[in-house]
Amino acid sequence: MEKAIQTYLDLIKLGRKQSYKNLAIFPLLSTYSLDLDYLLLDEALSEDLIEVVEVDKAGSVPELKVVNKSPTMVLILDGEELVGAKQNRIVNTTILIQGNSTIVIPVSCVEQGRWSYDSPRFSSRERVMSPSLRAMKSEQVEFSLRSSGEYRSDQSAIWDEISEKAERRGAWSPSMAMAEIYEKDRPSIQEYTRHFSLMDSQVGAVFMINGEVVGMDSLGKPASFSKIFKKLVESYALDAVDGFNPEKEHKALKGPVTDFMKATRAAQIENHPSVGLGTDLRIESKKVTGFALSLDDQLLHLCVFARSNGRGRKERVSRMARYSQRRRNVV
Repeated sequence: MEKAIQTYLDLIKLGRKQSYKNLAIFPLLSTYSLDLDYLLLDEALSEDLIEVVEVDKAGSVPELKVVNKSPTMVLILDGEELVGAKQNRIVNTTILIQGNSTIVIPVSCVEQGRWSYDSPRFSSRERVMSPSLRAMKSEQVEFSLRSSGEYRSDQSAIWDEISEKAERRGAWSPSMAMAEIYEKDRPSIQEYTRHFSLMDSQVGAVFMINGEVVGMDSLGKPASFSKIFKKLVESYALDAVDGFNPEKEHKALKGPVTDFMKATRAAQIENHPSVGLGTDLRIESKKVTGFALSLDDQLLHLCVFARSNGRGRKERVSRMARYSQRRRNVV
């Protein structure tokens, strides 16, 4: 396993479980100390230290331009939503942007029916794409990296999944925006989030829904994780609400979490040049899929999702082979 991930996992300890209905969280506690100074997306936007805009006036669906006006690096996390301009997007992978620089980043559209400006710049509503969609996108990006070296998703598949989720949740909107699903289920999501809280030295969490491990997100220092904890819990709560059955009871046991962490350790790692600073590490096995971002052997973000029923590569390649033959999705 890549040194940065191994060192990071060696210092992780599982905290006491927190649960509500069908969602459970096992905190990840650590003495790991990331010696990097950076801002997160929401704070950089709120302080007007970065601008996120379309790449040009015409725009390009799978790309956005980020201008970092600050001398401080900015960390944008996989799955964070950017709202506005010609259509809402989510970020395809975690990216560390150098201070005083301009960069084009890979994104996916989460608002199929709009292609017109409603604002000159993008803003944040402090949302992260749900883990079921992020897991699917992670596999798509991994395939794209191997086949073309690009951090691309299967845009049609993402639109299909958002449409299906919107239909299940009764969250229709004229532009088929992912945001409408969050707004429709806002009361239920808030009901969930009230039952979860941060612990001292918490750098991440493993999430379970209906008694099964869904995935984990973990950052390089507690201060950073504390800033994204609420919106991360909300993203997992959205899938929990979607999958809740009041007639069933699921026990959230520690054993599957331990097995999941072991599977993460045993997974294969592939290194790729990051979109921004550092190295993008793709994590792959029959049991897990995910990625991490490291810089100078220090880990900034580790994200791993559990595969259902040990789903392997053959199924994914069959689907993604069709994607690789599609034209680049530019409007």
